[in-house]
Amino acid sequence: MDIASATRDELLTEVETLRLRLAGMEEIEARAGRAEEALKALEERNRMLRNSAPVGILIVDLDGRITRINRRMLEVLPCSTLEETRSLNVFQEPCFLESGVAEEFRRCVEQRLRVVTDRLQPDPAGGQLYLRYHLSPIADGNGLCSGAIAFVEDITDLKLTGEALRESTERYRLLFRSAPIALLERDASDLKAYLDGLRASGVTDIQEYLRLHPDEVAHCMSKVKTVDFNDSFLALFEGKSREELSEGFFQVNTEEFYRLALEIIPLVAEGKVSQERERILRTLRGNRRTVLTKALVVSGYEDTLSRIVISLVDITERKEAEEALRASEQRYRDLAIRDNLTGLYNTRHLYRSLSEHLGACERSGAYLSVIFMDLDHFKHVVDSYGHLNGSRAVQEVAATIQASLEEPAYAVAYAGDEFIVVLPGYGQPEARAKAEDIRSRILETVYLRDHGFAVRLKASFGIATFPDHAGDITGLLGAADRALFGVKGKGRDAVESYLLLAAD
Repeated sequence: MDIASATRDELLTEVETLRLRLAGMEEIEARAGRAEEALKALEERNRMLRNSAPVGILIVDLDGRITRINRRMLEVLPCSTLEETRSLNVFQEPCFLESGVAEEFRRCVEQRLRVVTDRLQPDPAGGQLYLRYHLSPIADGNGLCSGAIAFVEDITDLKLTGEALRESTERYRLLFRSAPIALLERDASDLKAYLDGLRASGVTDIQEYLRLHPDEVAHCMSKVKTVDFNDSFLALFEGKSREELSEGFFQVNTEEFYRLALEIIPLVAEGKVSQERERILRTLRGNRRTVLTKALVVSGYEDTLSRIVISLVDITERKEAEEALRASEQRYRDLAIRDNLTGLYNTRHLYRSLSEHLGACERSGAYLSVIFMDLDHFKHVVDSYGHLNGSRAVQEVAATIQASLEEPAYAVAYAGDEFIVVLPGYGQPEARAKAEDIRSRILETVYLRDHGFAVRLKASFGIATFPDHAGDITGLLGAADRALFGVKGKGRDAVESYLLLAAD
């Protein structure tokens, strides 16, 4: 091989080597380009993530200089652009110093500690912000601390809501304690959880379960806790102290407590405790109180029933007034239909009620009898003992007649010493037996004994029966009156019916 050929082969080899190196460099350049693009994309994603994050992100170096910051963090700092943050130092900036955050940053980087702290600092808009800082140290490739990263939450609304809640709770407690009506707050969450457990175990009917397991009633009620009660509640139950009331009222185990528990427990099981009803309670001093109770679950506690407020309105005086009014109305009604002297019904009631009874008898085919009676020789009693004692004797005879009757039978003070007895459903034999009964009672009774006398009386009785003797009020009363007149004509002190007299 000549020198020229050797030189050419060497050159070709060198050229090939250079070509291969160039190809390798181009590949490296391409990989570097792709890596650069990937890095740019990563940085862009990180930037977008930082700027779209719902929390502020702040990165500082060991000297406190801000090296990274997102848009959310810019909103809470006293600067408006990224360029302005390059001159900020968390160890020197007044907003960090005054809030105490600067010291927390320093503690984080120097002691490599994670720190969570809530701080109040000025709002760029002129207000105040509550910020929660989550600080973490940043380690470099050698494991050394190179700075700190902070994730910052704006908890202003949370703080304000919490303060509002505390203020609301305080106002509620103030109103609760000072309310003019009795209030009781109870916690039924343990009972609710226990009943839920029973249902999960297969108990479908709580009321039936309590009937079969009566010991469970007291056990269930022991799970209801008394949270608080106000002064009006203490006064309602006549307690001298809160301790006395707690010991004497909430530990009862009476029949009323048992009955009340059987109402409450199924309601708690259903989560339906809102109710209003009247109850009779006994105070610690044994006095009876009528109260209107209403239970209401505090909003937000419907699932657990941990806050149930029960109001108790004392309606004792109102109920007593209503009872007095009803009694008064009844007395007025009685005065309209009762005889003032004897307390028996008067003739106004006789004609109205007798008409109703006869109508009912016509529809049903039943009998109705009336007894017309008067006292024999009663004028002699008045002449002997005076008009006052005569009236007293009439009162006592009326009591004798009334004692012999059962509803719907009733007696009427007709006039002076005359009486009418109305006997719905009585035929002639039954009416005669009742008349004999009254006659015997009068004969056996000593009258005016309480006034120092011993007066014996006799009476005569005339009986008429619907529909045998008459078909209307006038005819029936007239027939009984004629029967009585016939008895008097035969010597008095006897019982006769209109039918027998008519046959004579």
